Amino acid sequence: MDAPDRILERLRNGSATYACGGYLAALDDLQRSEIYTALIFDRLKRKMEMVDRLRIEADDNWNQTFYLLYFRTLGDRQNQPAYLELARRVPYKAVLRERLAPLAVEAMLFGASGLLELYGDDEHTLALRDRFGHLAAKYAIRPMNASEWVLAEIRPANHPVLRIAQAAEFFTRDEFVMGRTMGCRNEQSVRELFCIEASPYWRTHHVPGAASDEMPKRIGSFKANIIGINLVAVLQFAYAACTENEALRDNALSLLEHLRAEDNRYTRAWQAHGVRIRSAFDSQALLQLATEYCARGRCAECPVGRRILRKAAEAAAEGEK
Repeated sequence: MDAPDRILERLRNGSATYACGGYLAALDDLQRSEIYTALIFDRLKRKMEMVDRLRIEADDNWNQTFYLLYFRTLGDRQNQPAYLELARRVPYKAVLRERLAPLAVEAMLFGASGLLELYGDDEHTLALRDRFGHLAAKYAIRPMNASEWVLAEIRPANHPVLRIAQAAEFFTRDEFVMGRTMGCRNEQSVRELFCIEASPYWRTHHVPGAASDEMPKRIGSFKANIIGINLVAVLQFAYAACTENEALRDNALSLLEHLRAEDNRYTRAWQAHGVRIRSAFDSQALLQLATEYCARGRCAECPVGRRILRKAAEAAAEGEK
């Protein structure tokens, strides 16, 4: 048996290609579950710190915290700062006050985003501009510059214009979204809450002022699953920690077990080593392993590396007897 220090060197040298993957795949379900659980708590603790920063920014208002996290999760990663800035420019309390007038909510969000300036006008966009003029004065909303958004090479289904239209519809549907989010227990309940279709205007428009073929613009099951992983489970876990609600914490973990695993370059790399990924609980654990340990060569600190090194040390000690 190789000495632990030589094994550690090999693990670090192969960390970029997940050298521990074969070992992880060969473990039994219970052993792998123990490792995944440690990684999940590691990951959720890091995400909880992000939620805490948003909560502090929101003056301990959990509804505003939800609102900020929703926008942070809504679009693609490269536009994350822009979505967050939009949520800061149009606070949740303003949306709640105008909730019964859907055009007003849409006007605030689109007007504040600055994106209307990039497109032509029609009856709907002129109405949005006119309404935003009044609401901007009423709530002291300063519009963003359209250049803050990354629009090149964005898939139509993930375009900020469409996501903002869906967000406007979402927040006019129900003023108790934080409470309903805490009540999500499975993939179906996540879909029922978040699979929202944008208002009727967007059925025939991909961008403002330019008509297109009719097509419903609904948040699909794939995006709802991402929201379930990165918003619902994370917020449940963070709120449970803040309120010392063990049942809600357990529900957050159970929800990850009931959501589909992500399919990305990280999960595909683990699967190439024979690692089975059955749910979002597994894929989130492996994402944590890849990004926080493998990518940084922290093999001596991660749950897999520690287990390998412990077994090597035990074998070395037995050989010396």
